Amino acid sequence: MSDEYGYSSADLPLYFEWHGTPHASRPPLLLVHGGGSTIESTWGRLIPALRDSRRMLAVELQGHGRTGPGDRPASFEGSADGVATLLAELATGPVDVLGFSNGGQVAMQLAVRHPAAVRRLVVASAPFRRDGMADGFWDGLAAATYADLPEPYREADLAVSGDPAHAELMFHLDRELMLTGFTDWPEALVASIAAPTLVVAGDRDVIRVEHVVRLASLIPGARTLILPGNHGDYLGELAAAEDTGPLARFLPFLADFLDRPARPAPELTPG
Repeated sequence: MSDEYGYSSADLPLYFEWHGTPHASRPPLLLVHGGGSTIESTWGRLIPALRDSRRMLAVELQGHGRTGPGDRPASFEGSADGVATLLAELATGPVDVLGFSNGGQVAMQLAVRHPAAVRRLVVASAPFRRDGMADGFWDGLAAATYADLPEPYREADLAVSGDPAHAELMFHLDRELMLTGFTDWPEALVASIAAPTLVVAGDRDVIRVEHVVRLASLIPGARTLILPGNHGDYLGELAAAEDTGPLARFLPFLADFLDRPARPAPELTPG
């Protein structure tokens, strides 16, 4: 159960929920779900685990859960702008951001396009180049039909949208977003991310481990975390994890990264 919920007033109203306990020394943690998902299906186990220690703001992107499909093609840039509008409306100030999979790309675009909105960034299982995906991913996606959408995602969307057609629209939106809307990021764009960043993935993820390492190497000062697991189980993602063990292993790393004091700027010496 959320503490508070509502919609932004942007052209495409985004659904959002507040969870957890406010802390004076900790900014809110913005949670951006993955493709085909809702707040519950990506964060249904993580939110209860952090409720007592952190204030969280979870959103549902275009065409997902309680957010409508809109009348324009989805894009990572457009979703980032919509989230930035929501943050401004809620007057959150700079937030920490955890984005998973497609939500990781939205989180990176938020850090690039609205750097003042992001204090710290966690990019979870998100690619920045098409060759970063596991063998067969693109061919499989190109051949996929709505019947291939895993039942847990279908059920999760129906549970909150109340519309069986909504999940099918979501599937086609996400499929087209990846097939036509995802292009390789220029390295200079990746390198422009200024927020302290942690790049995370599982060792059996759909994202290649070497790709994760490369992404972190391009972001100034970024750290890399590779956990035993697959795509999303370390977040407690409902469709990927049958137990909370992977999530329990990840949470101390997340807390350490978010709560670690910022490094002071180096002193400049004459000469």
